[in-house]
Parts: sequence; structure tokens; C-alpha cells
Amino acid sequence: MSVKDEISKAISAHGQWKQKLRTAIQTGECESTPSKVKQDNNCAFGKWLHERIDGGAKGSVYYSDVVDLHAEFHQQAGAILELAVNGDPEQARGLMGLGQPFAKYSSALTLKLKEWQAAL
Repeated sequence: MSVKDEISKAISAHGQWKQKLRTAIQTGECESTPSKVKQDNNCAFGKWLHERIDGGAKGSVYYSDVVDLHAEFHQQAGAILELAVNGDPEQARGLMGLGQPFAKYSSALTLKLKEWQAAL
């Protein structure tokens, strides 16, 4: 799969995580665990980014920023999920709000991925 395709899939998958977190906040349940979500190499994009990416793509000027933003996205998502499944939906919901770290990292990751994709 091309780098452009990997990036498209990543943007979509990480967008879906926002809905998974909202659902976890509402139900207190999730198919994943906070500790797994906090690891940035468990999702398909993370596996590609850390294990399967080719040398040319890894040498991109965007690579290190994407790795860092992706890791932060997962840390923030895991923290929100932890609150949601441990019975603190209000605090979890608050951490998803505009201006909060999750929203900032999510936005920054998407923008950086789109920049990388446009440069290809």
C-alpha cells in the first residue's frame, strides 16, 4: 500500500476513535483497554509507522513530527478512555472538549498527515 493510502486510512481510523471515545463515555465500555490505546504501535497506522514503513518514507521531513503527534494522540485517547471506563464520564467528556490536549493533538496530527500526503 502506498504512503498516501496509509495516511488516508490513518486519518479515517483516528477520526473513528473520536466516536469510540464518545461511545465509551456514554456506556462506560470499550472493546479496547486504556493501556492498549495509550500505546501508539497497536493500531494499524502505528504498526506501519514503526514496523513496516519503507526507508524513503521514514526519511521524510514529516516522519518525526507524525510519530510524536501520533504518540500524543494515543496518550490523550487512553487517558480519556481510562476515565470513561472507570466511571468518570464528565471528566472524560471535558478532556475531549475544544482547546483540550486531545483536540489539539488530534487536529495537529490530521493537519501534519495531510501536509505529508500533499507533499507526496
